[in-house]
Amino acid sequence: MRAAEAAATAAYASTREDGRYEAVRSRDARFDGAFFFAVETTGIYCRPSCPAVTPKRHNVRFFATAAAAQGSGFRACRRCRPDAVPGSADWNVRADVVGRAMRLIGDGVVDREGVTGLAGRLGYSARQVQRQLTAEVGAGPVALARAQRAHTARVLLQTTGLPVTEIAFASGFASVRQFNDTIRAVYAATPSELRATAPARDRAARRAATPSAGVPLRLAHRGPYQPGPVFDLLQREAVAGIEEVSGAPGHRVYRRTLRLPHGTGIVAVQERPGRPDPGSGGWLEARLHLTDLRDLTTSVQRLRRLFDLDADPYAVDERLGTDPRLAPLVAARPGLRSPGTADPEELAVRALVGRTEAERLVQRYGKALDAPCGSLTHLFPEPAALAQAEPDGPAGALAAALADGAVRLDPGADRDDAEHALLAVPGVDARTAAAVRTRALGDPDVAPPGAALPDTWRPWRSYALNHLRAAGEWENDR
Repeated sequence: MRAAEAAATAAYASTREDGRYEAVRSRDARFDGAFFFAVETTGIYCRPSCPAVTPKRHNVRFFATAAAAQGSGFRACRRCRPDAVPGSADWNVRADVVGRAMRLIGDGVVDREGVTGLAGRLGYSARQVQRQLTAEVGAGPVALARAQRAHTARVLLQTTGLPVTEIAFASGFASVRQFNDTIRAVYAATPSELRATAPARDRAARRAATPSAGVPLRLAHRGPYQPGPVFDLLQREAVAGIEEVSGAPGHRVYRRTLRLPHGTGIVAVQERPGRPDPGSGGWLEARLHLTDLRDLTTSVQRLRRLFDLDADPYAVDERLGTDPRLAPLVAARPGLRSPGTADPEELAVRALVGRTEAERLVQRYGKALDAPCGSLTHLFPEPAALAQAEPDGPAGALAAALADGAVRLDPGADRDDAEHALLAVPGVDARTAAAVRTRALGDPDVAPPGAALPDTWRPWRSYALNHLRAAGEWENDR
């Protein structure tokens, strides 16, 4: 029996790898970030859409993450830059411990709190987390965090003029030696050599950069992307003092303040992505101004969740496009996303009190920026400050629950537990909890209470509702 099961497992793995090789052979960008392939004869790993000559099948190995490829001794391809691909959509969709762990690692928890801190947030031992991640994605939390630090370092080396020593610590490395060793291992180059090989666009940006210009970024996404409905939502919800949307539709810029683990930030994201080929993906242009560059990785991940950049639009559109009601909507807006939030706790309070009351809270209790930037003058009030300032009423009760940990909305929070905890807070109803679950916790399959949505829309009901809203068939405040 065991031999038969082993044979079946091996056959399945072989079939799956044959399918992955076909994606590599056809340079299918739909799979960028979903897996990586490495070539044993060159010692290099790539994204599936790499334009290089397709290697022979027997020389190819497949990995679930860049960290797993690096851990097996492969170096990142300088041509396709596999570390710059969108993240796997699985990690944002999945509610199990591996998905939660991947989201927390992306948010920088391992760099700030270590593996013990990561395990504590997940409710497992460090050994259990190590074992599950290694079995599932081929790398443990330390290796995954190391790969992420290397990517952050490359971005800073190639887009800023910061000294190498500053970049080492801003990327999260404990020492310059560790930084140098990692860059050599991952990119087969010294930091100075890696900086010299930057694409022409990045070199031009670096020459034009000034200390106050911020860090320019391209936030990659997979497949088609509909920026209009996302910016419409952000403009409709913008809270004065912490957010603004300027410009004409199609050319808008969204700007907001960020509270980050080591300091504060201001981000600007452009509506019109520079996409050479909308069918294969593209990016949103962004610029980050941070008081502490150690927050770069965390801020980027929070923007990716806000704009839903790691989604798999092919999987969503394929499922929803078979429904008679949704098919014409999907055809009209391929790649429509389900926006999240850059600050889950802020989103929860705003979902409860509404925009007008949120603006009052910002002006009365929000922390003023040391250096205001135009209309951006404050950070949203921290839960502890808000709970102390207004202890009575629903907002105060929710803020207290967020401050003392009774309600957890961080990237590793269990979605069911978080919803139950929210519903236990006085004043929080099922509709508010559903909104928080969709936006703050990134659940792709949420139906508002009382809404009779067909099961055939699962597991993408959050996206289905966004299609209805964009078409005017579902009221935004319903």
